[in-house]
Amino acid sequence: MLRMSRPVLLSLVAVWLALLNPLASAQPFYQDQTLEIHDLPNLVARTHDPSDVLLTSLDTILHDKAICCGRDSALEDSAQQADPKSLKDVATKLDGRHLLSDGRPIMVTAQFLTPDAVSSGGLISALLDQRAAVMLWNSHLYVVHGIVFIWTPDYSPEGGGSTTSVIRKILLWDTRYSDARREVVFDRETEDPNKVQGLLFLKWAPQ
Repeated sequence: MLRMSRPVLLSLVAVWLALLNPLASAQPFYQDQTLEIHDLPNLVARTHDPSDVLLTSLDTILHDKAICCGRDSALEDSAQQADPKSLKDVATKLDGRHLLSDGRPIMVTAQFLTPDAVSSGGLISALLDQRAAVMLWNSHLYVVHGIVFIWTPDYSPEGGGSTTSVIRKILLWDTRYSDARREVVFDRETEDPNKVQGLLFLKWAPQ
């Protein structure tokens, strides 16, 4: 279950009021807001091999053993064949029809996004929908389990004084570790965005 802190709820109310009252958009929205998914399993990769890290990361965001990624799961073979250094290849391997161990078909939708295609609104919507992601950053795989963002007035001609969200930090898990090294933060103000190779979102449904 995704939980929002009281400041987040207040900020969402403030945005709704801003849409009703243009004068409200002049109010400051620069306080950090945090969104996190709190029901993800705390899994650790068997080894530091990129393939094991990929399988554990996928298992974390899908958290359904019948789907991914252990023995007799629907995505076991496809995930093992994917290149852990290319989320685009992972998306290609996983996207489409797969079979559960009892023969029932499922349809997996794999969405690979390059860094320039990731929008703050889309990332917020995904977390509100309790959809975690896998992020490839500096040639390492991480689980995206939360974000820190702010609301700011948009004074551009297109924005017309409405509010817009800006992602400040991406909260990550490094599934290679179970200690303090597990918690990693991608800070947009200090990190090089060119070292991010993309994000992968997954969802599935019975066919």
